[in-house]
Amino acid sequence: MAEDLLTLKHFLYVVFMCHQSIEKIMKAYYQKLHNDTPPFTHELLLLSSRGGFYNDFSEEQKKIIHQLSPLNIRARYPEYRDRLYQQLTQSVCTQIFEQTKQLHQWISEKLS
Repeated sequence: MAEDLLTLKHFLYVVFMCHQSIEKIMKAYYQKLHNDTPPFTHELLLLSSRGGFYNDFSEEQKKIIHQLSPLNIRARYPEYRDRLYQQLTQSVCTQIFEQTKQLHQWISEKLS
C-alpha cells in the first residue's frame, strides 16, 4: 500500500502505512518472543523496549524507528498534518519507505 501511495504522491499516508507495517510486525515479533499479547500501543519505541528487542536493532534501524514512531499519531491530527505535509517530500518519503522495507525484512527474518 505504501509503495502505491508513494507513486500517487500521497506522502502523508506513505509514512502512516510505513508505521503501520512496522507496528504490526513488531507485535508479531513480541508475540513470538513472549508467547503473550503485545501491549496495546502504537508507540514503536515502547513496544520494542517492552518486548526486549530494541537493543537488537542497529543504529540505522533505531533511527528509522525513532522517525516513524510519532508519525502514527501526527498523521491523524490536523494541527500536525499541515506541518507534515510541508516536510514530506518525494525524496524523504522514498527514503523512509526503503528503510521501512529493510527493517520489515529484518524483523521478518527473526520471525522465521
